[in-house]
Amino acid sequence: MNANISDKLPSFEQFVNLHEASGLIKNKKGSYTREQLYQAANNSWYHISIYDQNELIAFGRMISDGVYQALICDVMVNPSYQKQGLGKQIIEELLKKCKESGIQSIQLFSAKGKQHFYKKLGFEERELDAPGMTLVI
Repeated sequence: MNANISDKLPSFEQFVNLHEASGLIKNKKGSYTREQLYQAANNSWYHISIYDQNELIAFGRMISDGVYQALICDVMVNPSYQKQGLGKQIIEELLKKCKESGIQSIQLFSAKGKQHFYKKLGFEERELDAPGMTLVI
């Protein structure tokens, strides 16, 4: 594999293809079009992409105030490339950006069943007396 990393937003087609291949689109709460999901990625504070040749094989993004809070979301790896360290590499690149910007508080949205992966990278589940909360309207 000849992987290269970029902080440029992938093309619409590349993004949509990875989103669907990874299965992440099924985990979304609410109904969003492909165009809306791409616009969300475009509106992110920072995003990172990994390519094999010209194929987008991994992607992750963050939203942030740029000062002290960041939220990692939409980390996805093409199933054909999983178990090769690409998800870890995406997280490391996102955390590097936070460190460079002085951001110390980093939250994370995880797909169902992926908590163990993030725990290995140092993330902790929220305390029971301080749970994160969600409202879908």
